[in-house]
Amino acid sequence: MTTSSRASVRDADPSALVDSADDSTETTHAEVVVSGRNVEIPDHYRIYVSEKLARLERFDPSIFLFDVELFHERNRRQRKACQRVEITARGRGPIVRAEACADSFYAAFESATQKIESRLRRAKDKRRVVHYGEKTPVSVAQATATLVDDSLFAPPNGAAHQHAEEPDESGPGHIVRTKVHTATPMSVDDALYQMELVGHDFFLFHDRETDRPSVVYRRHAFDYGLIRLA
Repeated sequence: MTTSSRASVRDADPSALVDSADDSTETTHAEVVVSGRNVEIPDHYRIYVSEKLARLERFDPSIFLFDVELFHERNRRQRKACQRVEITARGRGPIVRAEACADSFYAAFESATQKIESRLRRAKDKRRVVHYGEKTPVSVAQATATLVDDSLFAPPNGAAHQHAEEPDESGPGHIVRTKVHTATPMSVDDALYQMELVGHDFFLFHDRETDRPSVVYRRHAFDYGLIRLA
């Protein structure tokens, strides 16, 4: 992805360097891709990210790619620049994603890492329940009751997808990102589970029961809603 000089990752972050040293013995077998939009990314930040993500592979050895994207954008609520980091883990199972925004790329990455670690751990726990033959798996509402809500509204993603970035336009009200993803028929419960793994407030899916596009979404507290086309 093309980078420019609009923003850069700080050359030094004392707390981050200490953490990096503690994890220096771990290496990742999965590919780690770090890209930035209008962001210059130094080599030491890429190394730091790889070392941090290495310890997450223990939750799912099938992970073959960690996609880390950095964005320098305006935070309209706080009227200041926001450094946003999005982490996507791809393996044999559903895509797991988390993102966070902070005043530095180090802080945003740490926050996003904590979120995706929580989701990977819960996905591992669910696989363990199914593996040991429990006939009635834990419901989605129970399994995801303590997941952290990102409070971020983003387009849904399936197991395989393509997306095209459109140029930024000045001012609000523009479509800045379009995604197209393949639809595999699934149950409502599976759709809720995948929605929680990517941390979104809604999830578009192909309903196996009705053979139609449907949407599950998050309501107040831990309730969910379902929209089906007639």
